[in-house]
Amino acid sequence: MKIKLLFLHLILGIFANAQVKILTWNVENLGSSKSDSTITYIANTVKDFDIVALQEVVAGYGGAQAVAKLADELNRKGAKWDYAISDPTSSSAYKTERYAFLWKTAKVRLVNKPWLEEKFSLLIDREPYYATFEYNKRQFTLANFHAITKSKQPETEIKHFKNLPLQYPNLNIVFVGDFNCPQSHTVFNPLKKMGYKPAFENQKTSLKKSCENNNCLSNEFDNLWYNSTKIAVKNPKAIHFYKDFNDFAKAKAVSDHIPLSLELEIK
Repeated sequence: MKIKLLFLHLILGIFANAQVKILTWNVENLGSSKSDSTITYIANTVKDFDIVALQEVVAGYGGAQAVAKLADELNRKGAKWDYAISDPTSSSAYKTERYAFLWKTAKVRLVNKPWLEEKFSLLIDREPYYATFEYNKRQFTLANFHAITKSKQPETEIKHFKNLPLQYPNLNIVFVGDFNCPQSHTVFNPLKKMGYKPAFENQKTSLKKSCENNNCLSNEFDNLWYNSTKIAVKNPKAIHFYKDFNDFAKAKAVSDHIPLSLELEIK
């Protein structure tokens, strides 16, 4: 009996210390141009994670439909998935897009309805899309974001991020997405002073035009920023999906960014 109880405590301890597996990916114009085989490939790439945050979902026809197809594909792989898609961001017609979250319903629970940032929507072209999840009776909020391009100075948008934890003092915010800006930029210093840390350092994430001598990545754009006083991060991984393809051009048909993942544990 004592051995059985000890075994039970060990099992419960393992589950109590389990983490939520999160993946973020700029999927580059996810919409009607993505073939069924590409949707299947994306599903196979993300299926082992608990929450998936996507950027650059097409705002017009085809974007929401592609996310729905991805969710259907994931639901055929042994776990029940749900998803949420944002309204188009408030940026100009040429720049507007949608965000999406997909999650395993057996692992996390969505708390309330996801929403686009309103207060700073005039200062941020593609305003963040928030979703609060509950895991083991603890909550955290993912802020899904895609900054303006490097040539447009994304730091002029990111500088407003220091205000978001103050705007939502009851939320444990994790910023995820494509910042078009390296984590070493001084614009992140205010967040760092608040206890935020990047999950990745010196990790290039955007694909070059061509891949030579296994030198395929060019810029350190994507990342996840978490409040280290509230959250612990384990096993951050860059997923070099392009290595699955003999033809680099075919890899770029999937996306021009690699996905990033980590395991999140709320303290």
